[in-house]
Amino acid sequence: MLDSHLYALEKMNIEVKIVKNRADLATFVKLPSRIHHGHDKWMPPILRDEFRSFNIATNPAFFENDTILAIAWQNNRPVGRIAGIIHRRYNESMGEKTARFSYLECEENIVIAKTLLDFVENWVKDRGMTKIIGPKGFSNQDPQGFLVEGFGNEPSTEAFYNFEYIVHFLNDLEYVKEVDYVVYKIQIPEKPPELYRKISNRFSRRTDFHVIEFTRKKELQPFIIPVFHLMNETYRHLPGYVVLSEQEMLALAKRFLPIIDPRFVKLVTFHKQAIAFIIGIPNMNAGLRKANGHLFPFGLFYILHSRKTSRQMDLMLGAEKPEFRGKGIDALMGSSMVSSAHAAGFDFLDTNHELEDNIQVRSEMERVGGVIYKRYRIFQKSL
Repeated sequence: MLDSHLYALEKMNIEVKIVKNRADLATFVKLPSRIHHGHDKWMPPILRDEFRSFNIATNPAFFENDTILAIAWQNNRPVGRIAGIIHRRYNESMGEKTARFSYLECEENIVIAKTLLDFVENWVKDRGMTKIIGPKGFSNQDPQGFLVEGFGNEPSTEAFYNFEYIVHFLNDLEYVKEVDYVVYKIQIPEKPPELYRKISNRFSRRTDFHVIEFTRKKELQPFIIPVFHLMNETYRHLPGYVVLSEQEMLALAKRFLPIIDPRFVKLVTFHKQAIAFIIGIPNMNAGLRKANGHLFPFGLFYILHSRKTSRQMDLMLGAEKPEFRGKGIDALMGSSMVSSAHAAGFDFLDTNHELEDNIQVRSEMERVGGVIYKRYRIFQKSL
C-alpha cells in the first residue's frame, strides 16, 4: 500500500499540466515511446495517426465527449500521461454518471500513477460523475483494458501492451475489476473442422444465404456503412458500448481501411442484406517496431513486409445479427477464414478481446481448439 506521508512528500515534486497546444500534444503522444524503450513486446504507434486521433479537428469523438489530456512533470521532465473522458451520449442513454480514464502511461512509480489518477478523478467529480472506469477510450474500437495475464505473448496489432507494474498500481489504488476480456489462441488446421465443412455444404445448397469474399479494397466500399450498422445492432448491449454515428463510422473506416487485407474479410448476406461479418488482419507488430512510429522513409516498407511474413492472424472485428445466432453462420464464416488463413501461410489466430461472460462465442472458440492465453481487464472505482 502507498504510504500517505511519503506520497505527500514526493507529490510535491510532481506537477500535472493540461495539454493546451501542439507542443504539449507532441509530448503527450511521444512519451510512451520513451517509457517503453526496450520493452520488447510493446508496439510504437504511428505518430501521424496518434496526432490525428488526439486532434479535435480530425476526430469527431471530441465533439460528443468532455475530454482532458494531461501530462505529469517531475523536475522539468515528463514522467506520465493520462486522458479523462466523459461520454455524454453514453451516459444519457444509460442513465449513468460514469467517466473514463484512458491512455495512462507512467514510469515505474506509484506516486506518478496516483497523481495522474487523482487529477482525472477530481476533474470528473467536479462534473458530477460518480464512477470511473478504464482504461477505455472514446469507443469500443479504441484499445481498452490493461493486460493482466499472458505477459510475454505477442499482442494483437490493435491492443494495448502494458507493463505489469501498472496493474499492481491500480490494485493498490483501490481500483477493482469492472470486466475482463479473454483472448484465445487457435491453431490453424490444414482444413476447416469437419463440422464446419458440413455446415458450409448445407448452406451451399441454399440460394438465400451467401458468403461474400473480396480480393480488392474497392470491393469493400458498398458494405462499409452496412457493416457498422450491423455492429451497432449487435454490440449495443455490451458494457460501455456507444452506438456509432455516421460521422464516427466514416472516421473509423478511414482509420482501418489502410490495414485491412480484403482476403480476410468475410461477409454473410441473407436475401442480399448483411447479417454477419468477420475481419482478420495479419499481425504487423514486427514492422511497427522497426518503423518506430514513422511511415517514412522506410516505415511503410517494414509494415507491409511484416504483413507478408507474419504467422499470426488477428481477428479484429466481427458481428452477427442476434436473430441468426446459433444457426451456423459463425461456422460458415469460420470455415472460409480458416481456408484463407491457411492458404496465406498463417499458423494461428489471435481472437482479440472476447467478453469473459460471452459464453456462446467462447464455446465456439473452444470447440475449434482455442486456448485462453491472454486476459485484459477494465478497472473501476466509485467516486
